[in-house]
Amino acid sequence: MTDKKVSTGKKSQADKDASADNHIKAELRENFGKGYARRLRAEGRIPAVLYGHGTAPQHVSVPAHEVGLLLRKANAILDLNIAGKKQLALVKDVQKDPVRQIIEHLDLVIVKKGEKVHVEVPIHLEGESFSGTIAMLEVNTIRVEADATNIPERIVIDIEGAEDGTKIHAADAVLPEGSTLMDEPDLLLVNVIVPAAVSLGEPTEGEAAEEVEGEAAAEAGEAADEAPAEAAAE
Repeated sequence: MTDKKVSTGKKSQADKDASADNHIKAELRENFGKGYARRLRAEGRIPAVLYGHGTAPQHVSVPAHEVGLLLRKANAILDLNIAGKKQLALVKDVQKDPVRQIIEHLDLVIVKKGEKVHVEVPIHLEGESFSGTIAMLEVNTIRVEADATNIPERIVIDIEGAEDGTKIHAADAVLPEGSTLMDEPDLLLVNVIVPAAVSLGEPTEGEAAEEVEGEAAAEAGEAADEAPAEAAAE
């Protein structure tokens, strides 16, 4: 049984460019209700509520296309401009239509530079485990405390060449500076195993015994049918 150390994934230049363009112009809204929300979405905007830090909730709308692009990564931070006032916000919850997968509403939490937030970061497996084994991802995310403006996009776990019995725990994850593990250290993230043999249709011992008994019964039945026929012929 072996353990592997894992590391956080580094941002590519494209990722940095995309994350840097998070400036969003939000509009205050005073109307509510499903009908108004539908009209907003038809105009290409998403209704949202902004709250946190002891402030009264603010009901706003944000552009669907720009925000949709930012939401392709977990724990997106939006640099909002609300009536000329700047405000950083963490996307806390995304509500989608279950059929069309259209974003219907957002919950945004106010954050400030330098403060810590608790978030769930996706786990990404990289590489291939040893031939004949499979790497079982036991959980999809890991909970960490991180700087609000420096949240890891994902935790990359290198499973290249990992052999049967390899177990990777939360304590093995190498987090970026400023981030702290919030899950239990012994939380199992990845388990490398040899999959159970797949049956190719060969009968088990019990099935083989039943098959033999069945054949014997069939032969006995055939013999019983032939005996009266032979007696009649004599």
